[in-house]
Amino acid sequence: MSHPSLDFHPISRVRRNHGLEHATINVLNKKYPNVRMGGVSTPFGFTIIGEIDSETVAEGAIEALKRLRAGESSLTQHPNCGTNFAVSGLMAGFAAWLGMLGTGKKQGDKWERLPLAVLLATIALILTRPLGPIVQQRITTAGDPEALELDRIETFIRAGVRMHRIVTRG
Repeated sequence: MSHPSLDFHPISRVRRNHGLEHATINVLNKKYPNVRMGGVSTPFGFTIIGEIDSETVAEGAIEALKRLRAGESSLTQHPNCGTNFAVSGLMAGFAAWLGMLGTGKKQGDKWERLPLAVLLATIALILTRPLGPIVQQRITTAGDPEALELDRIETFIRAGVRMHRIVTRG
Protein backbone atom coordinates (compact mmCIF):
# COMPACT_ATOMS: atom_id res chain seq x y z
CA MET A 1 0.00 0.00 0.00
CA SER A 2 1.40 3.40 -0.95
CA HIS A 3 1.74 6.33 1.37
CA PRO A 4 -1.21 8.77 0.86
CA SER A 5 1.03 11.83 0.49
CA LEU A 6 2.99 10.03 -2.25
CA ASP A 7 -0.12 8.82 -4.09
CA PHE A 8 -0.24 11.56 -6.73
CA HIS A 9 1.46 12.46 -9.99
CA PRO A 10 3.76 15.39 -9.19
CA ILE A 11 4.45 16.44 -12.80
CA SER A 12 0.75 16.55 -13.64
CA ARG A 13 0.06 18.46 -10.43
CA VAL A 14 2.79 21.03 -11.14
CA ARG A 15 1.49 21.54 -14.70
CA ARG A 16 -2.11 22.00 -13.51
CA ASN A 17 -1.06 24.28 -10.63
CA HIS A 18 1.17 26.26 -13.01
CA GLY A 19 -1.77 26.68 -15.39
CA LEU A 20 -4.03 27.81 -12.54
CA GLU A 21 -1.30 30.16 -11.28
CA HIS A 22 -1.14 31.85 -14.70
CA ALA A 23 -4.92 31.94 -15.00
CA THR A 24 -5.17 33.56 -11.55
CA ILE A 25 -2.55 36.18 -12.42
CA ASN A 26 -4.26 36.87 -15.77
CA VAL A 27 -7.63 37.33 -14.03
CA LEU A 28 -6.10 39.61 -11.38
CA ASN A 29 -4.07 41.61 -13.95
CA LYS A 30 -7.25 42.35 -15.89
CA LYS A 31 -8.91 43.81 -12.77
CA TYR A 32 -5.78 45.38 -11.27
CA PRO A 33 -3.49 46.29 -14.21
CA ASN A 34 -1.13 48.42 -12.11
CA VAL A 35 -0.34 45.72 -9.53
CA ARG A 36 2.85 43.79 -10.29
CA MET A 37 2.59 40.09 -9.55
CA GLY A 38 4.66 36.98 -9.97
CA GLY A 39 4.21 33.37 -9.09
CA VAL A 40 5.75 29.98 -8.57
CA SER A 41 4.13 26.54 -8.68
CA THR A 42 4.75 23.23 -6.92
CA PRO A 43 2.87 19.90 -6.80
CA PHE A 44 1.04 21.23 -3.72
CA GLY A 45 -0.20 24.54 -5.11
CA PHE A 46 1.20 27.87 -6.14
CA THR A 47 2.29 31.17 -4.65
CA ILE A 48 1.27 34.60 -5.88
CA ILE A 49 3.79 37.30 -4.99
CA GLY A 50 2.59 40.89 -4.93
CA GLU A 51 0.97 43.68 -2.97
CA ILE A 52 -2.63 42.53 -3.20
CA ASP A 53 -4.95 41.41 -0.41
CA SER A 54 -5.79 37.77 0.31
CA GLU A 55 -9.50 38.10 -0.37
CA THR A 56 -8.81 39.48 -3.85
CA VAL A 57 -6.34 36.65 -4.56
CA ALA A 58 -8.91 34.08 -3.37
CA GLU A 59 -11.60 35.58 -5.62
CA GLY A 60 -9.16 35.61 -8.54
CA ALA A 61 -8.21 31.97 -8.02
CA ILE A 62 -11.87 30.90 -7.76
CA GLU A 63 -12.76 32.79 -10.95
CA ALA A 64 -9.68 31.42 -12.76
CA LEU A 65 -10.56 27.83 -11.83
CA LYS A 66 -14.17 28.30 -12.99
CA ARG A 67 -13.01 29.78 -16.29
CA LEU A 68 -10.49 26.99 -16.87
CA ARG A 69 -13.23 24.42 -16.22
CA ALA A 70 -15.38 26.30 -18.76
CA GLY A 71 -12.67 25.76 -21.38
CA GLU A 72 -10.71 29.04 -21.29
CA SER A 73 -7.35 27.28 -21.52
CA SER A 74 -5.73 30.41 -23.05
CA LEU A 75 -5.66 31.82 -19.50
CA THR A 76 -2.82 29.41 -18.72
CA GLN A 77 -0.42 31.32 -20.98
CA HIS A 78 1.53 34.30 -19.66
CA PRO A 79 4.13 36.34 -21.56
CA ASN A 80 6.35 36.76 -18.49
CA CYS A 81 6.48 33.07 -17.60
CA GLY A 82 9.91 31.84 -16.60
CA THR A 83 9.57 29.09 -19.21
CA ASN A 84 9.84 31.70 -21.95
CA PHE A 85 13.01 33.13 -20.46
CA ALA A 86 14.53 29.73 -19.66
CA VAL A 87 14.07 28.38 -23.19
CA SER A 88 15.60 31.47 -24.81
CA GLY A 89 18.36 31.68 -22.20
CA LEU A 90 19.28 28.03 -22.63
CA MET A 91 19.47 28.35 -26.41
CA ALA A 92 21.42 31.62 -26.23
CA GLY A 93 23.89 30.06 -23.80
CA PHE A 94 24.31 27.05 -26.06
CA ALA A 95 24.87 29.31 -29.09
CA ALA A 96 27.49 31.36 -27.21
CA TRP A 97 29.22 28.15 -26.15
CA LEU A 98 29.28 27.00 -29.78
CA GLY A 99 30.81 30.34 -30.75
CA MET A 100 33.65 29.80 -28.29
CA LEU A 101 34.47 26.22 -29.32
CA GLY A 102 38.06 25.75 -30.41
CA THR A 103 39.44 28.96 -28.93
CA GLY A 104 42.01 27.14 -26.83
CA LYS A 105 43.43 28.48 -23.59
CA LYS A 106 44.73 31.86 -24.78
CA GLN A 107 42.77 34.79 -23.38
CA GLY A 108 43.38 36.81 -26.55
CA ASP A 109 41.70 34.13 -28.69
CA LYS A 110 38.65 34.20 -26.45
CA TRP A 111 38.35 37.98 -26.63
CA GLU A 112 38.70 37.77 -30.41
CA ARG A 113 35.85 35.26 -30.62
CA LEU A 114 33.54 37.18 -28.24
CA PRO A 115 31.72 39.16 -30.98
CA LEU A 116 30.84 35.89 -32.73
CA ALA A 117 29.54 34.39 -29.47
CA VAL A 118 27.41 37.49 -28.82
CA LEU A 119 26.07 37.43 -32.39
CA LEU A 120 25.15 33.73 -32.15
CA ALA A 121 23.50 34.24 -28.75
CA THR A 122 21.48 37.17 -30.11
CA ILE A 123 20.34 35.18 -33.14
CA ALA A 124 19.35 32.32 -30.83
CA LEU A 125 17.31 34.71 -28.65
CA ILE A 126 15.47 36.04 -31.70
CA LEU A 127 14.84 32.64 -33.28
CA THR A 128 13.75 30.89 -30.08
CA ARG A 129 11.42 33.62 -28.82
CA PRO A 130 8.33 31.86 -30.28
CA LEU A 131 9.49 28.54 -28.80
CA GLY A 132 8.98 29.57 -25.13
CA PRO A 133 5.18 29.94 -25.38
CA ILE A 134 4.95 26.62 -27.23
CA VAL A 135 6.93 24.86 -24.47
CA GLN A 136 4.78 26.66 -21.89
CA GLN A 137 1.56 25.50 -23.56
CA ARG A 138 2.58 21.90 -24.25
CA ILE A 139 4.93 21.05 -21.40
CA THR A 140 5.01 23.35 -18.36
CA THR A 141 1.30 24.22 -17.99
CA ALA A 142 -1.96 22.31 -18.38
CA GLY A 143 -5.14 23.97 -19.63
CA ASP A 144 -7.42 21.39 -18.04
CA PRO A 145 -7.38 21.52 -14.22
CA GLU A 146 -9.08 18.10 -14.09
CA ALA A 147 -10.01 17.39 -10.43
CA LEU A 148 -7.86 20.22 -9.04
CA GLU A 149 -9.56 22.07 -6.17
CA LEU A 150 -8.61 25.06 -4.07
CA ASP A 151 -7.98 24.03 -0.46
CA ARG A 152 -6.82 27.18 1.34
CA ILE A 153 -4.81 30.37 1.04
CA GLU A 154 -2.01 31.27 3.42
CA THR A 155 -0.69 34.82 3.35
CA PHE A 156 2.69 35.76 4.75
CA ILE A 157 5.40 38.36 4.36
CA ARG A 158 9.03 37.37 3.70
CA ALA A 159 11.78 39.97 3.38
CA GLY A 160 9.11 42.66 3.13
CA VAL A 161 7.33 40.94 0.24
CA ARG A 162 3.68 39.82 0.48
CA MET A 163 3.07 36.24 -0.65
CA HIS A 164 -0.12 34.24 -0.98
CA ARG A 165 0.28 30.45 -0.98
CA ILE A 166 -2.70 28.77 -2.62
CA VAL A 167 -2.81 25.14 -1.53
CA THR A 168 -4.59 22.79 -3.91
CA ARG A 169 -5.68 19.16 -3.89
CA GLY A 170 -6.77 16.70 -6.56
